[in-house]
Amino acid sequence: MPNPSKTKANLGAAWMTDNDIRAALAKIHHNRNQHDNMVRKAHSDLTRRRQQLESSLDGINKRDRDSMVTKALAGHRNELARQSKDARLALTRELSALADRIKSAEAHYRSPMQMLMRDTLGDERRSRIQSQIEHSGPVELASLAELAAATRDKELAAALCGRVHGMKRDERPFNAGELADVMFGEQHRELSQALVEAERRVLEALQADQDFETGKGSPHRALQIAMLKKREAEIGAYGDPAPDDEEDADDAPAATATGEDRIVAGLKARRAPASEPTE
Repeated sequence: MPNPSKTKANLGAAWMTDNDIRAALAKIHHNRNQHDNMVRKAHSDLTRRRQQLESSLDGINKRDRDSMVTKALAGHRNELARQSKDARLALTRELSALADRIKSAEAHYRSPMQMLMRDTLGDERRSRIQSQIEHSGPVELASLAELAAATRDKELAAALCGRVHGMKRDERPFNAGELADVMFGEQHRELSQALVEAERRVLEALQADQDFETGKGSPHRALQIAMLKKREAEIGAYGDPAPDDEEDADDAPAATATGEDRIVAGLKARRAPASEPTE
């Protein structure tokens, strides 16, 4: 029986189109840059103040001078924090609200298969194809899967995925998940990375805020940021930088197989006759 905890619908999830998510992420970038510029300006102000204090107290012994500079800078930091508090708070609140909204929409972008089925939902052509291939055999289904992958035919792909869903796993002539990945894999990875990036940028703003106000960030938050960066790198929606020179290019690993390549490879493996047992 299906696990209810895994199949229960999240009816409170916000709906955002892919362009809505991109626009929200762009706004997060803008706010994060504004916040960062504000904090950088304050840090520059503190640095200049330190230099002025150290210069004016040059004739005092180092121990007393350091104590006086530290106290004076603490007071100046507090004053700068008080003056910019409302502006920084407004930016971080908007950042958090945007990230929370994107996070809520994550339920609609769990997998390429989910995105494929939703995109073709109610499509008359998909329904007609489903009727036509209802009794198709593995060879025809495999051939149609190759055609769908090659032409990026979403309606055909959705109909085929629905058709093989009712077949026994070892009788399916192609991997439905790989076919869905051909159609929506790239977009799914882009939006998945956007979700992680939105959360990271909010945490970075909060970390910068705390570091500015107290002179010390949160170690736990720093770990969270590092883990999110690692997750972004694993998703790799934006690709790796190109090799710097020809030598690096020669040493670069071979290109990763595309979803279409995996479809073809999988079909070939299923068609290949089983090896005869050795005596």
